Amino acid sequence: MKIVRYSDKEGENYGALMGDKIICLPKLAKLTREMIPERLEELVTLGADGIKKVEKLLGNAGEKDIKHASSFLSETTLLAPITFPPKIICLGLNYRDHAAEQNVPIPDEPIIFLKPHTTIIGPNERIVKPSFVNQLDYEAELAIVIGKKAKNVRVSEAKSYIFGYTIMNDVSARDIQFKDKQWTRGKSFDTFAPIGPCIATVNQIEDAINLSIRTWVNGEPRQNSTTKNMVFTVEEILHHLSRVMTLEPCDIIATGTPAGVGFAIKPKPKFLQIGDVVRIEIEKIGVLENMVAEEN
Repeated sequence: MKIVRYSDKEGENYGALMGDKIICLPKLAKLTREMIPERLEELVTLGADGIKKVEKLLGNAGEKDIKHASSFLSETTLLAPITFPPKIICLGLNYRDHAAEQNVPIPDEPIIFLKPHTTIIGPNERIVKPSFVNQLDYEAELAIVIGKKAKNVRVSEAKSYIFGYTIMNDVSARDIQFKDKQWTRGKSFDTFAPIGPCIATVNQIEDAINLSIRTWVNGEPRQNSTTKNMVFTVEEILHHLSRVMTLEPCDIIATGTPAGVGFAIKPKPKFLQIGDVVRIEIEKIGVLENMVAEEN
């Protein structure tokens, strides 16, 4: 199941993406006199119970009610599925091929940093390139959406804490990142975390270990890898992070990027310029596309 947050002529809402249509879940619940949260974030906090509620709602609804609650995707604007996560936690050097292209050792524990929620934008929104940033880069990443509070989680139990997955582009100002020799400032500018287009629920992606992940810039292939190249699996990531900090519902965890980032391209790096379009596709989730825009 794919769940999206969107806006249309009736305002902002969320629903289940079914082909070229979105079924508005709160509207369908009212039509069928069922109970479901009014906001997507509230649904996420229910974890697995929230997914079951949606499945029950869709399964019991009649064809007429579903039709009345549906809109064509073309008539809506997709928004970032989560806009105010408690935390955005990111991993560095979590792909073997990405570590190899930099000629650096694979870490024995996850390397983590945080991004503020003000970095978040949705599908087709503009990545703003600050005027003083000269080396803007992309990073395609599988992102975990946490569904329930987690602390000191065992690897074997980690999956039960996941609501679903989305795509994140960990946009980076490399000149600032490399100058600072740490990653927070260069990755924390407003608009530097495009996410979407949906949350694919955990029961749709039963195994996140071998999903294709690809990136194009203006149609040119840049990244082409798979999550099986991860150093730490999704379950191992949750285990390690929950030993450090309490994970909360709606937290977003970006699991690292594979080889093919702009700064590592040989013989000359290829950084993002004004007007460039970054397209990221992850198997079973969809496509996230954003254009680079000039700072006003």
